[in-house]
Amino acid sequence: MRIAYVINSVEGGGAASPVPAVLGVLRDGGAEVAVFALTARDRRGETAMRAAGLDVHVRDGGETDHATALSWLDATLKDWAPTHLWTSLTRATLLGQIVGVRRGWPVVSWQHAAFLKPANRVLLRATQRLSRLWVGDSTAVTRLTAERLHVPPERLVQWSIFRADPEALQATPWQPGQPIRIGSLGRLHRVKGYDVLVEALALLDTSTPYEMVIAGDGAERHALEARANALGIKTLRFAGYAADPAAFLASCHLYVQPSRSEGLCVAAHEAMQAGLPVIASAVGELPGSIVEGETGFTVPPADPVALAAALSRALAEPTQLATMGQAGRARVLATFGPERFAATGLAILERMRAF
Repeated sequence: MRIAYVINSVEGGGAASPVPAVLGVLRDGGAEVAVFALTARDRRGETAMRAAGLDVHVRDGGETDHATALSWLDATLKDWAPTHLWTSLTRATLLGQIVGVRRGWPVVSWQHAAFLKPANRVLLRATQRLSRLWVGDSTAVTRLTAERLHVPPERLVQWSIFRADPEALQATPWQPGQPIRIGSLGRLHRVKGYDVLVEALALLDTSTPYEMVIAGDGAERHALEARANALGIKTLRFAGYAADPAAFLASCHLYVQPSRSEGLCVAAHEAMQAGLPVIASAVGELPGSIVEGETGFTVPPADPVALAAALSRALAEPTQLATMGQAGRARVLATFGPERFAATGLAILERMRAF
């Protein structure tokens, strides 16, 4: 088997970060794999892919030149001669489906996002039969794929995209006299809800010293900083892109994920893996992963009052943070352990052999 893994970009984070783990399973199952990216963006995800020994092809083009991207993909894949295509995210899926039909290659397609633009939902629903198999990256997204794309059960499977690492760096427990360090990892984009977090920090009622650090880049940084300054928030820092997210998480005592929408949300699960309690919006997979009051707290999305209350509750009992974090770590290791991750991927690979 030769699997061409077609993705939108090699941007850091998002759908690119689990690629080495996913393709590692497929390679372990005997498949030859290579990555084909329709555009580069920041290329931060490419480093990890190449470090994992993956062959990576990146097109020198933009995000809206779809005809040119289709021509590149068709020509490049014709030369590489795959037996199967595996696509990730809407643009890669739509173009991959066209190439698959033209060349007679079966297509497998990920669904990652809990939110789809209305136009993308219509397009994917219309073309869903062109993918032999759909893979949801979480329980929530698998259910949504069935509902909104009308994918039947016999062509839909779930492979949770997070693989827990028992050897991952662990956070150092908070000690009396320290400020509590609250962290968050993510793009500075409206869907991640950092504007909600800024408003919540202005409402936070606590006497416990803390600092809030957001690691990530994005177009909203200037607006978020301006709003924080206007509200007089002095405890918030924007750290920029985290080249080593595991080290960043290990430096925290508490994690917050204020997203408006998520699928699985790798970052929040990585935080639990590091032994951090998590406060998160009740979206996507997060309500199923967080045990209320035991591993963290969930709040309604886009609700700064509820988020401020949850943060106040966590900061009121800092001695409990490490205990909650260890409970979260145990939960993700049991649910998303490497053995289960590999077994699910290998089962999908066996289904693909029959195409």
